[in-house]
Amino acid sequence: MATLEKIRSKSVFLIIVIGVALLAFIVGDAITNGSKLFGNQTTVAKVGKQKIDYTEYQRKRQELNNQLEEARRQNPQQYANFDTQILAQMALEQLVGEKLLDDAVDKAGVRSTGNQLRFYMLENPINEKINLVIRQLMASGVQVSTPAQAYEIIFNPKRNGLSDADMAPFQRQWLAVEEETKQMIARNTYQRLLYGTVKANELDKKSMYNDYVATADVEIAFKPFGQLDEKKYPVSASEINDRYKQERYRFEVMEPTKEVSFIAVNVVPSAADIKNAKALAQKAVKALRDSTLGKDMRREGVVVERRQLRASDISNAAIKSYVASAPADSVSLISETPRGFTIVKMGSRRAEVDSIQVNIVSVAGAALPAKVLATLNSGIVVDSIKSVYKTDSVTVQPKQWIQLFTAAGPTNAIEKGQLDTLMNAGGRYVELFKSNDGAVYAQVADKKAPVEVYEYEEISYDVKPSVRTVSDERAKLEKFLAANSTAAKFKANAAKAGYNVQEFDFTQSLPAVPRFQGMNQYYPDSRQVVRWVMIDGNKGDVSHIYESKDANAPALYAVAVDSEYEDFIPADNKKVKDLLTGEVRASKAGDAMVKQYQAKASSVASAAAAMGVQSSSSPAFRFGRNYSVSDPAVTGRISGTNPGAKVYVVKGADGVYAYRVKSRKNENFPYNADSYEQQYYQLVNPDMQGMLRGDRKIVNNVYKFEAGD
Repeated sequence: MATLEKIRSKSVFLIIVIGVALLAFIVGDAITNGSKLFGNQTTVAKVGKQKIDYTEYQRKRQELNNQLEEARRQNPQQYANFDTQILAQMALEQLVGEKLLDDAVDKAGVRSTGNQLRFYMLENPINEKINLVIRQLMASGVQVSTPAQAYEIIFNPKRNGLSDADMAPFQRQWLAVEEETKQMIARNTYQRLLYGTVKANELDKKSMYNDYVATADVEIAFKPFGQLDEKKYPVSASEINDRYKQERYRFEVMEPTKEVSFIAVNVVPSAADIKNAKALAQKAVKALRDSTLGKDMRREGVVVERRQLRASDISNAAIKSYVASAPADSVSLISETPRGFTIVKMGSRRAEVDSIQVNIVSVAGAALPAKVLATLNSGIVVDSIKSVYKTDSVTVQPKQWIQLFTAAGPTNAIEKGQLDTLMNAGGRYVELFKSNDGAVYAQVADKKAPVEVYEYEEISYDVKPSVRTVSDERAKLEKFLAANSTAAKFKANAAKAGYNVQEFDFTQSLPAVPRFQGMNQYYPDSRQVVRWVMIDGNKGDVSHIYESKDANAPALYAVAVDSEYEDFIPADNKKVKDLLTGEVRASKAGDAMVKQYQAKASSVASAAAAMGVQSSSSPAFRFGRNYSVSDPAVTGRISGTNPGAKVYVVKGADGVYAYRVKSRKNENFPYNADSYEQQYYQLVNPDMQGMLRGDRKIVNNVYKFEAGD
C-alpha cells in the first residue's frame, strides 16, 4: 500500500512544518530561560577560543535524539534500554570534533569542487538529509526515488508539470543540504590528508620486519611479587613523594575533577506492598468475572491490553494453553509471584487470513481513473495496463504481499472497511482512494490459508514500591544525612547505617553517575547529581536527596564531595598513594629478590627452584610479540642480551625474572613493505582529534544546561 500511503500522507508535511515551528518556539523559550539562569551566557563549551553556542548544541542534541528514535523503530530490542542521559555528552563531543576539524579545514583552505558536489549529492549521496528531501517530496504527492530525479523536479518544475511556487520550499531545502554536503566533503578530504601524514618510512618498516624475523631461544623463570609484607618492605612518606615528583605526569587530569562518595538506595517493594498486590489480584479477578475493571484499579497500576494474536505469536505457554480451550468471557489468574500477577479474560477464537497479495494501480488525473478501472475489470493482466495507457499518470505495483497480522497483532495496513471490500470483490479491482487528483485501485491476487486467531484481554500488574515505602526509605536516608552532614562522616558511617558507598571521580564530561567504576552504565536520572557536584558541591559538602522517578524502580541518591583538583591528582589522594606505595614496595622487594636469587642462579632451573616456581622455555621469543613476559622493559632487556651460558636475574614491574638466551636466529620470512606499513599504522593508531586539538583546552559547561535541581 505504498502508493496509497504516499497520497494519504500529504498531511504529514503540514504536521512536520507545525512541529518545526513549535520546536523553534520551545528552543527559543529554553534559551531565554537559560539566559536568566546563567546570566546572558549561552556558551555550552569552549574549544580554545572558539565557542559552542546553546543553539548549536540543542540542534545536535535533537539530531541525535532523532537518530535514536529511528534506531529504536528499526531495532526496538537493541535500543530499548539505551540511556538517553549520555546524549548530551555525545552531542558535545561531536560538536567539539566538528569545531576542531572545521578550523583545520579553514586554515588549510580545503574546498569541495563542483564535480565532487555532484557526485556526493546525486550519484553517491553522503548526506542523510537528501533522503529526507525525497521523502518529503513523496509525502507531498511527487513521485521520485533517486536524488537525480528529485533534483530534476525541484529545479525544473514546469518541465515536470509543477509550478515554481510548488518547488520553492524544496529548492531552499536542497540548497541548504548542498551547503552541508560541501562542508562534509571538505572535512572528509582533510581527514584523509591528515591520516595520510602518518606513514612509515623504510627504516620504520624494516625495523618492524627485523623485530619479527629475529627470534631467540630463551629459558625463563618468573616469580610474581604477590602480596608483599609491609613490615619487611616498609615505604616512607618521603619515598612516595619522591616517586610522585618523578612521575607526576601520570596523574594529570584534563579537566576539573572531584572525588565523591555516592549512595544509591534502590527502593524495593515492602512485604506490605506484596501483600496488597495479592489482594489486588483477587479483586481484579472478581471484577473481571462480574464485568470489567474499574478506573480505581487502573489508577493503582493494573494494565489491561487487548490482544489479537495468532497461536504461533503467543510466547507465554500458560496463556497459550488457556486461550486454546477457554470459554468466552472466562477469567483465569495465569501467574502470581512476589513481582506481580497476570490475568487473562477470554474473548473469541476465529480463523483469519493473515496475509494477502494485491495488485495496486495508481492513476493521476480526473477522467483517466474511471477508464483505467474499466479496463482493469475487463480482465486485462495487470502487467499489460502500461502498454494500454502509455503515460506516467499510471503506476503499477503488482503482486505486493501485505501482512495483516504480525507477532504484535493486526497490522491495520488496510482499513477494515477497505479490506472487507477487497476480500469480497471476487477478484475485481476496487477503489481504495479517490480525490480530484487521482485514484488508487487494488485487487486481491492471492492469499494465505486462514489461521487461528485468539482475541483476549491480558491484565497485568507489576509490584512496585508504594508511596509509603518510598517515603519510609526517604525518611531513613534523611535521618542519616542529618547526622552525617560532612563528607568525612558520610563516608565513615554509611556502612553502619546499612548503606553501600561507591567512590567515583566526577568531571564536567561525566554523563551521569556510573553504576560501576569505569563502566558506561548509569543510574537513572542521575545527571542531576553530577550537576550538583560540579556546580554547587565543594570539598566536604554533602548533597540533599535526589530521586529517580521511575515508578517501577524508584531510587534515592545522595553524594558527598571528598576532594577536588584541576591539574594533577595530588600525592595524598588515596588511590595515588596506594598505587605509588605498591610500586615503591615492589621495587624494594625486587632489588632484594634479585640479590637473593642471583647468588643461586647457576642455571635457570636452579634459580627457579630457589624461587619456588617452574621454569619454562620460549624457543621463538620475539621483541614485542611474546606472551611469556608481560613487562616491556624486561622484554627489551632479553631482546638485547647476547646468547651464552650466563643467567640474568632482573626485576620487573610485576615480579622477578631469571632468564638465559640460549641462541638466536632469523626466520626466513619474505619482506612485504605494504604489510609492515599497515602494521605501523595500527601500532601508532593516530588520534586525529588529539592531533587537531593540540594544547587547546576544552571547557565543558553542558552539565549547566542539563538536569536541573
